[in-house]
Amino acid sequence: MVNELLMFALLFAAIGIGWWLGRRSATAAGPDLPGQYYKGLNYLLDGRPDGAVDAFINALEVNSETLETHIALGNLLRKRGEVDRAIRIHQNLLARPSLPRPQVHQAHLELARDYISAGLFDRAERLLRDLVKDSPEQRRASQRHLLEIFQSERDWAQAIEVATALLPRKSLLGAPAAVARGASAQPVAVALAHYHCELANELLAQGNVSDAHAQLLQALAKDRQCVRASIMLGQVEYQSGHYKQAVKALRKVRQQDPDYIPETIPTLRDCYRELGDQRALRQYLEECLQANPTAPLVLAVADDLRETDGDEAAVSFLSEQLARYPSLRGLSRLIGLQMQNTEGSIRNNLTLLELLVDRLIAERPTYRCGHCGFAGRQLHWFCPGCKHWGTVKSIRGNRVD
Repeated sequence: MVNELLMFALLFAAIGIGWWLGRRSATAAGPDLPGQYYKGLNYLLDGRPDGAVDAFINALEVNSETLETHIALGNLLRKRGEVDRAIRIHQNLLARPSLPRPQVHQAHLELARDYISAGLFDRAERLLRDLVKDSPEQRRASQRHLLEIFQSERDWAQAIEVATALLPRKSLLGAPAAVARGASAQPVAVALAHYHCELANELLAQGNVSDAHAQLLQALAKDRQCVRASIMLGQVEYQSGHYKQAVKALRKVRQQDPDYIPETIPTLRDCYRELGDQRALRQYLEECLQANPTAPLVLAVADDLRETDGDEAAVSFLSEQLARYPSLRGLSRLIGLQMQNTEGSIRNNLTLLELLVDRLIAERPTYRCGHCGFAGRQLHWFCPGCKHWGTVKSIRGNRVD
């Protein structure tokens, strides 16, 4: 409460200055302005900031010199969750025909932000589209807010259209352009690639494999480092019976971001099984494990060893890896393998130990966002916490989790 009163006190001082400037520049001022001003001060001193806000709004004249003060007050109310009052302030600005067009456009943008906060996306979209057409100064900010709306509505086709317009244009001299930022301040090309992936998902759900394939190629054209597009492309190629193309797409993930290699293993295993070349899979996984040790890779190599060389080889491998890189999931798998060759009380003890380890695993998150720290038990390509694309990865612990 003290911080809130201090904030309003600072705002009160700004409004006092704004009122003085407005009165000085006006040809005539209404006699009730000072009364409203001191009425607001009384509300503030009495610990009634809501009444102070209303009094300050009535006290402060709207003109070019006081516009920023009105906008600051509206933004403060929006951040406090009082969106209705913020809308009232910004609509009051737009009711003044004497404001210059750039300031009218600024008020339009703030009103659109109010509508987005209130969930009134259709109203915000209309305002933002007008700004894109009429205001060069507010065009890119308006486009970023349109991306925010289309993401919320899962309208990927329109999101692609707006994001494409936000991409930097190459100069005639070939100089690198500044990186354009999207709704979450990420490079817009990163978000654009994920929009294509989202659209591909919808097309796959409709059974339209060829158009989905084209969307994934578009995603990689926009962002060559898009891991999601490579993984999805590998899955589409596998389902189409193109096993070599699927392997090529999935192995590309190693260069894009090795932290996502575990997400490719199930489909890679299916592809190599169809190709009858599981030895190549083993070699690839061992290379990945040596360069980037993670628990899923350890388990994948152990599974292959078990299929080809038996339980004893898998147990030996897991024991060696756990000594170097402790892992709860590795320990659970090792206990399960050891139970295959035990009986009686030892088997009962191992069963209890496996149950306890599995309970610990179930209580821990599996994935975490590298940007905001959001954690969960499934992979989200769009982080629910910070609204960034492609920042959620498998948790590794020290080296493995």
